Amino acid sequence: MTPMPSFPDDFLWGAATSAYQIEGSPTADGKGASIWDTFAHTPGKILTGETGDVACDHYRRWEQDLDLLAEIGCTGYRFSISWPRILPSGTGQIESRGLDFYDRLVDGLVARGIKAFPTLYHWDLPQALQDSGGWYARDTAHAFADYARIVAERIGDRTAAFITLNEPSVHTFFGHVAGVHAPGLYDLPRVFSVIHHQLLAHGLAVAAIRSASSAQVGLTNNHSPVIALDPTAEGDILAAERMDLLYNRQYLDPVLLRRSPGDPVELYGPLADDVIQHGDMDIVGAPMDFLGVNYYSPQWVKAPGPDNPLGFELVDAPAEYPRTAFDWPVVPDALTDLLLRLRSDYATRLPPLYVTENGTSWPEPIHDRFRIDYLDSHLRAVAAAMAEGMDIRGYFCWTLLDNFEWAEGTKQRFGLVNVDFQTQQRTVRDSGRWFARMSAGELS
Repeated sequence: MTPMPSFPDDFLWGAATSAYQIEGSPTADGKGASIWDTFAHTPGKILTGETGDVACDHYRRWEQDLDLLAEIGCTGYRFSISWPRILPSGTGQIESRGLDFYDRLVDGLVARGIKAFPTLYHWDLPQALQDSGGWYARDTAHAFADYARIVAERIGDRTAAFITLNEPSVHTFFGHVAGVHAPGLYDLPRVFSVIHHQLLAHGLAVAAIRSASSAQVGLTNNHSPVIALDPTAEGDILAAERMDLLYNRQYLDPVLLRRSPGDPVELYGPLADDVIQHGDMDIVGAPMDFLGVNYYSPQWVKAPGPDNPLGFELVDAPAEYPRTAFDWPVVPDALTDLLLRLRSDYATRLPPLYVTENGTSWPEPIHDRFRIDYLDSHLRAVAAAMAEGMDIRGYFCWTLLDNFEWAEGTKQRFGLVNVDFQTQQRTVRDSGRWFARMSAGELS
């Protein structure tokens, strides 16, 4: 194999996690319930029958986990803050003990020379806000901005960058259309309210954070190149264009171009009318310091059947691609294509980029050669985009620890560090040691 291309000296090497997936301690120190607390305790929702009540017990073992970050060479850590730890009801009374936890966490990162990249919303909406309308309600966007300001006032002086939302596209589709993630809804007619109110929340939070902190601020989303199963069939081509609009451009055009990628009523139906109010797009499109890109694989689509309201039908990837344990195709070149396409589509409006998630599930406890090869190929894909002039500032591997992987429970293991969920023993995998060498520049 050819040597790994070199990365700039200030390139950020990070790992990413999320609160519900690792923290456990669901009621400790006054924490309120989130929609994932509710969903995971609903029989039949989690493949393995587990909940996140313990997960990686990170709330009590955080110092050990920060030591692991340093051991595997991380210079940045993307974690998420649990909204109901800070505001148990989503608004109103602040729980100081929750803020104290994240204050200690950031201090611990600073002491280890690791930059803090907190994500303010990684899908764990306070259940109290869900009960009063969730993301269907415009008030939730304003509640989020208040929460963002509270957090920024407390830890913003030691934070490198805030990420407002994680993957609003995934949260929208899996949580509000397919019903397989919290809050477990099947409500396609009202989905545009969920989309727009999340993006409005982002824009309002940008202003709130900047009022309280000099930290950088951006948004991260999962993006997938969409490929027509038959590139010569008009129906498949139109299906690919529609999914690209709904999954990629719907979350990029508003924040980068201050406009919706199409007529919301035409795209989503009559209930989308009047969701966007005067001035909203100026709020949504507030300039960001960076854009986070999460990437795992492309999506192949074909023309839908007559009863499919989405306008596309997902199909399996061609057989020639290797598969992860999650059965996702491994296509690193598509990451290069995605990054270059962002520049092509958004030109001077595109801020600097971070790859804020990329990684693979693989079951091998320690000697995970598959994961090393996966990370190697995808970092080469990032380097290829940078060689074309793309301004990419860092890469965050998903994930630091094997965790509670949402509806899959603990079945899918993405960690650079293996976790024995019976004993909570952590063991650095070969991929974690490889990542430390990568960060140190020993593989270039």
